[in-house]
Amino acid sequence: MAENHPLLLVSACALVDPDNRVLLAQRPQSKSMAGLWEFPGGKVEAGETPEAAIIRELAEELDITTWQSCLAPLGFASHAYDRFHLVMLLYVCRKWEGIARPREHQALKWVRPTDMRDYPMPPADDPLIPALIDLL
Repeated sequence: MAENHPLLLVSACALVDPDNRVLLAQRPQSKSMAGLWEFPGGKVEAGETPEAAIIRELAEELDITTWQSCLAPLGFASHAYDRFHLVMLLYVCRKWEGIARPREHQALKWVRPTDMRDYPMPPADDPLIPALIDLL
């Protein structure tokens, strides 16, 4: 029987550029799973909607602004880590203001979905790649 771990709800975003590439962000050395590539995003705070969380996280992490009307839900992933169970909601966004720059991540990279498996990703991000390949 599985242990009862706290549930962590995360909103993430596949930012898609005009060439149908998706932005991946490299986790900083100071965080768990350092060096892995992920979709930008983060924890949904108490009283916050998943859409508000992704808008906030994109501003904090990448210095860009987007709006709820520009977020299209694509899918979700559910993964049991050692100390928590993560549910990640993935949104697609094609419209934002500003130029993405790494404010919290080590590096950013625009990647075609078919090439994403060349970038080591956390276990929760990996199952979302096929949906992006089908979409783009």
